[in-house]
Amino acid sequence: MSEYDDDVASRLLMVNGMVIYDEPRPLASHALMAQEEEEEEVPVQAPIISQYNHQIRPLLDAIDRLRLLNVMKEGIQLPTIVVVGDQSSGKSSVLESLAGISLPRSQGICTRVPLIMRLQSHQDPTPELHLEYSGKKVPVEESHIEAAINLATDEIAGHGKGISNTPLTLVVKKDGVPDLTMVDLPGITRVPVHGQPENIYEQIRDIIMEYITPEESIILNVLSATVDFSTCESIRMSQLVDKAGQRTLAVVTKSDRAPEEIFEKVSADDVSIGLGYVCVRNRIGDESYEDARRKEARLFQTNPHLSRIDKSMVGVPVLAQKLVEIQERIIGRCLPVMVKNISEKLNASVSELEKLPKALTSVADAMAAFMRIIGAAKESLRKLLLRGEFDEFPDDHDKHGTARLVEMLNHFSDDLHKCDQSDPTKDFLMEEIKVLEDAKGIGLPNFLPRNAFLRILQRKVDQISAIPTEFAEKIWDYIDKVVTSVMMRHSEVYYQIKASTKRAAHNLIEKMREQSMKRVKEIVQMEKMTDYTCNPDYTVEWKNLMTQQDTFVRTVKEALNGYHGTTKVSLEGFGVIEVEHLRQYPNVLQQAFDLKMRMTAYWEIVVKRLVDSMALHLQYSVHNLVNNEIEEIVNELMGPDGGGIERMLVESPAISGKREKLKKSIKLLKESNDVVAKIMDRIYGYDD
Repeated sequence: MSEYDDDVASRLLMVNGMVIYDEPRPLASHALMAQEEEEEEVPVQAPIISQYNHQIRPLLDAIDRLRLLNVMKEGIQLPTIVVVGDQSSGKSSVLESLAGISLPRSQGICTRVPLIMRLQSHQDPTPELHLEYSGKKVPVEESHIEAAINLATDEIAGHGKGISNTPLTLVVKKDGVPDLTMVDLPGITRVPVHGQPENIYEQIRDIIMEYITPEESIILNVLSATVDFSTCESIRMSQLVDKAGQRTLAVVTKSDRAPEEIFEKVSADDVSIGLGYVCVRNRIGDESYEDARRKEARLFQTNPHLSRIDKSMVGVPVLAQKLVEIQERIIGRCLPVMVKNISEKLNASVSELEKLPKALTSVADAMAAFMRIIGAAKESLRKLLLRGEFDEFPDDHDKHGTARLVEMLNHFSDDLHKCDQSDPTKDFLMEEIKVLEDAKGIGLPNFLPRNAFLRILQRKVDQISAIPTEFAEKIWDYIDKVVTSVMMRHSEVYYQIKASTKRAAHNLIEKMREQSMKRVKEIVQMEKMTDYTCNPDYTVEWKNLMTQQDTFVRTVKEALNGYHGTTKVSLEGFGVIEVEHLRQYPNVLQQAFDLKMRMTAYWEIVVKRLVDSMALHLQYSVHNLVNNEIEEIVNELMGPDGGGIERMLVESPAISGKREKLKKSIKLLKESNDVVAKIMDRIYGYDD
């Protein structure tokens, strides 16, 4: 007891079991007051009997039930009062005062696991206490609670001084205790003592951060009056997740040991405690809880430093009342969100379970399931490769088949037009002259031999023949990738046949690739066989080009005779042409020019016809693949080397595991939904 307890007297009133501090009387009435107190002393009960019990208790029971169901593992956060503090900050003393029971004490860490304390006001004069851990419910005598908690902690965290994140629940039903649920976490220590792991600080920090990070958590930060608050590790941790302190309440312990500075500390609030401070006096030695509360009341009434603190900020009863009110507010704020989150999570889990494939029990079931896979894959491929609908892969542009095929076709067309063999100015007329020289024969002059035209045509087609085949290879490589990807996507839940399905899809594409390459080679070969087109553009273009023949021949002869000072001639449609190499062939210029213009006009027809033919062949092949050939995959799987549809009867461990996990999740969420539904009905009942 402080020396000031003997200097100034005070009165204590009891209202609903809570100690109320009255104004101090003059020192002159010292002896009289002491006599009155001795004659009229009223037994002091536990700190508080909440006036909200009839409303808050059902809410707390619902939250505790959800916590027992472990709904947090489904991502549902619960409103929680989390008690944190540095080692030896007086955390255990505060909790003892609130619960009216003795908790384990020791040098070093005495709380080695998260201790969930569920305090329940109990009308029966006989307290009821029990521990819940490892699926057990263990009744405990009040006098044996310390030993029972130590035994349970050893079972959870092991013997020694290590810690564990597995919680231990202590239920205290006692007359006069506040209706509260709190989680007491291990005290923060930086230096491991003998028997503790080297990373004890990191382990404790991780546990604390897990509990205080959710916005639904209220942080009860226990601070010793004897230290600088700003140096406390618990303050540093809470500020990491609650910088403005909007969900932090501070309890200042050991007020009788450093009364001089407390008023300034709590008034200045240098560490941003948004929910305020409550200063308390720790129970000392073998004091009863009643004596401790009386001495606490006198201390804050009589000490010249502590009496300056507002009465709404001192004493365990005030702390209990604040915690009950804060708890009620946070539950009221979080409950609608919890109801919504549980409902959404339940609906999502049910939907996900329904999407899983049904367990197959017969070959007929397996065949039907596989045909559904093929049907779904066909529809996806129709969208991607035929209709240009990309809703299944909106962001995967590589699978936007129709767009990619058109891009490849355009590149193919560009390659044909840019090919050197399509450049009419290169060695202008030389090829034609050489062919005409070789085609000489006895006959009328000025007739173009048809075999000369065919020889040039065949040579030009041979020189570009690799471009169509390379284009076809690229097309089928792309189709192979898309088909395989789609088949894997639709069969992913049947891991047993994924490899077989992938192999069958690849084999089908290779078969169609072989057929397609044969057809492409035929298309190219046909262009070599004969020179034919019914396209009138050929004649129009040839005649247009031939209008320059006389001018060209005359200009070439003049240039070669030195009349223009240059050996280059400009020809419309071709550009500037070097003609020095034509000096030796003046007699065949007209025939060579005619042959060149015919080939120029016809070659444009050939190139466009190749592009058109490849486009039509491509479209036909894709249509045939998607609508007809894709079912060849079924035949291969059912063949002797296909692996068999029967393997679908053995469900994937991943799918069966996921199914069981979803069932458990749905069961838990349904129970949780029932819990919150009942409490919401009760709340609406209060409103009515």
